[in-house]
Amino acid sequence: MSVENNTDAPASGSDREDIQPDKGEDVGFTWLDKAIVWLGKRLSLVFAAIVVVSFYEIVRRYVFDSPTLWVHETVTFAGATLFVIGGLYALATDRHVRIVLIYDAVSHRAQRWLRVVHHLLGLAFCGMLLFASWSMATEAVLAPWGGWRLETSGSAWNPPFPALLKVVILVAVAVMTLQFLLHLIRDLRGKGDK
Repeated sequence: MSVENNTDAPASGSDREDIQPDKGEDVGFTWLDKAIVWLGKRLSLVFAAIVVVSFYEIVRRYVFDSPTLWVHETVTFAGATLFVIGGLYALATDRHVRIVLIYDAVSHRAQRWLRVVHHLLGLAFCGMLLFASWSMATEAVLAPWGGWRLETSGSAWNPPFPALLKVVILVAVAVMTLQFLLHLIRDLRGKGDK
């Protein structure tokens, strides 16, 4: 057993307490971020299942000349759902795209205000996405006459995956909106700034 001496730890009195820990572990910032990280780590195992199911299809198709109807649409739906949830995970762990040339060159206080601008722009973007995803999801689950009808893929198997994915997108955008709001409140309060 080795004892790790962390020489890269920030000096005491650092004003970066609200920034991601140095230990390389994704933990999140808020209660919602922590829940998303917890869920994301468990859902990441679905990628392994996608690989296994895809391998099963390859064997069925090329070894036994007996392809399935369900594999392609199932793994596409599962992968798309995971990528949508991946956006929530990236925001929860502060792993989203950022122009670090500017961000890293400014003081911690300026970084906080850059994050505030980022959160405001993110909220505006999420507002537009909420409108679009609401329209998309309602059209996918309701018939023009108002009855309940799930949009299907139109294939021989014809699962309702398109409707389900559109609902997942709507829920994910709503959660992301809440994430941006919680991050904005945290940074406006100046948590971590001394």
